Amino acid sequence: MTIKEAQIAVDHWIKKYGVRYFNELTNMAQLTEEVGEVARIIARRYGEQSEKESDKQKDLADEMADVMFVLICLANQTGVDLEAAMKNNLEKKTKRDSKRHKNNDKL
Repeated sequence: MTIKEAQIAVDHWIKKYGVRYFNELTNMAQLTEEVGEVARIIARRYGEQSEKESDKQKDLADEMADVMFVLICLANQTGVDLEAAMKNNLEKKTKRDSKRHKNNDKL
């Protein structure tokens, strides 16, 4: 699925099952909540915190997909073409950082 296809699929899902988009501020709060769930899994599974039994069943991929879903909702609501934005962002990073990371002794 391309990013453009994902944006269309989310829009169809919202219209069929979600009735309408939550407003942008609600979706921003939801996005923050979903990112927090991803952070919790990573902190406990890959970081130094111990993982609670209840956290061991959480699916990182599913939580990341939740983040993408809400981000796509916000993009759809605000007229952002995420596929074009991602392409432009990679081009910007390539131009800006093409040598920076390779020349970083810390890496």
